[in-house]
Amino acid sequence: MKAREVKRAKLVAKYAEKRAALKKIVNSGDPMEAYEAAQKLQAIPRNANPIRLHNRCKLTGRPKGYMRLFGLSRIQFREMASSGLIPGVKKASW
Repeated sequence: MKAREVKRAKLVAKYAEKRAALKKIVNSGDPMEAYEAAQKLQAIPRNANPIRLHNRCKLTGRPKGYMRLFGLSRIQFREMASSGLIPGVKKASW
């Protein structure tokens, strides 16, 4: 699954400019031009759409419980923080 996400990220980067240009034509301008641009937009691979990207844990690839600041899932974050592998993070106690 991690490899699939990397592949999607590369596709998104590859088609980003082309998608943006076509979207601009679709949203403004002549209806005939917009129709042609929409057809071209549909011909671009589905995985080139940035909405299909999903954040995953860098270590395990887990898609749920992702902490954006650290790039880890909650489970890996807790294990690493408890063992002191993440600088500046310690377990709270009060």
